[in-house]
Amino acid sequence: MVVTLKEVAARAGVSTSAVSRSFTVGASVSAKTRAKVELAAAELGYAPNALASSLTTGSTRLIGLIANNFHNPLILEVFDLFTAGLQARGLRPLLVNLSGASDPAATVRMLRQYSVDGVIVASSTLPLSFAQAFKTAGLPVVHAFGRALTAPDVPVVSIDNKACGRMAALTLLQRGYERVAFLGGPAAATSTQDRAAGFLETLADHGAVTVSTSYATDYTFDAGRAEMQRLLSGPPAEAYFCGDDLLAIGALSAIEAAGLSVPGDIGLIGLNDMEMARWQLIGLTTIRQPLAEIIDTAIDLVVATIQTPDRVPEVRLFPCHLIERHSLRPPAANAPDTAGIP
Repeated sequence: MVVTLKEVAARAGVSTSAVSRSFTVGASVSAKTRAKVELAAAELGYAPNALASSLTTGSTRLIGLIANNFHNPLILEVFDLFTAGLQARGLRPLLVNLSGASDPAATVRMLRQYSVDGVIVASSTLPLSFAQAFKTAGLPVVHAFGRALTAPDVPVVSIDNKACGRMAALTLLQRGYERVAFLGGPAAATSTQDRAAGFLETLADHGAVTVSTSYATDYTFDAGRAEMQRLLSGPPAEAYFCGDDLLAIGALSAIEAAGLSVPGDIGLIGLNDMEMARWQLIGLTTIRQPLAEIIDTAIDLVVATIQTPDRVPEVRLFPCHLIERHSLRPPAANAPDTAGIP
């Protein structure tokens, strides 16, 4: 049987309104009354109805969590950190799958139906119009993994993707590769564009190095494998900077299926440091994106934006780091030190 608020009030010897206030954040109630109510609730096994409470407070404490690439296992790590972080702050996540979505207005209408208090867009491939649509609709929003703009319309928490491209380029130069390539995700994704830009700009100063680019249709294993299969039909590069770990793992599969080895015949470097990249049979050298710090900051910012809707949007970028495994050959004897790569 469901224990009611009235039964808790009777057990505690207080009014039903006193019970309600005891479970409402910020409500006025004495410490003595709250202690009596909490004891009675524990004895009866009572838990307050969150939906009913939202009618009183006007706050659902629901945070819409938007993502659009559920074929990438990294999203499970992202959801794990986001949901745990929100729940630790007394908030409730509402997961929304926007794979294939193209209409920001429809997404805004859907989230308004659930009366969310705020929105976190967790995607590097959704266009900026999605986050901007939430702000226009009056919903506090933060874009995690979004593009860093000089004057953002909404708060952005991310990494410097151009710096990651530079780091990958310098790492390949350090290993003595002379024919290198960028294997990116969708060409329209801002993360792909910025990672490619940093990579190509750095290598432009090294005339002895041949550089090429190609793009997979998505940030998925199958897309990475298919693109590498296509590349192997012609002379491949000596090493590839794959704009995502899953692309690199797909490329690794295609290389080994062709009877070639990594790093013996072809070197690979990825980006993210997803759990799978650490598996012994894969051992992908990659650039680590600090997921936990990005997500914790995104949650803090959406809470701050809910509390102060007119606060100035800010950009917070986190540094990435090279994680050495065994998908690249060792540095050349006369290679420059890359420890200080930004």
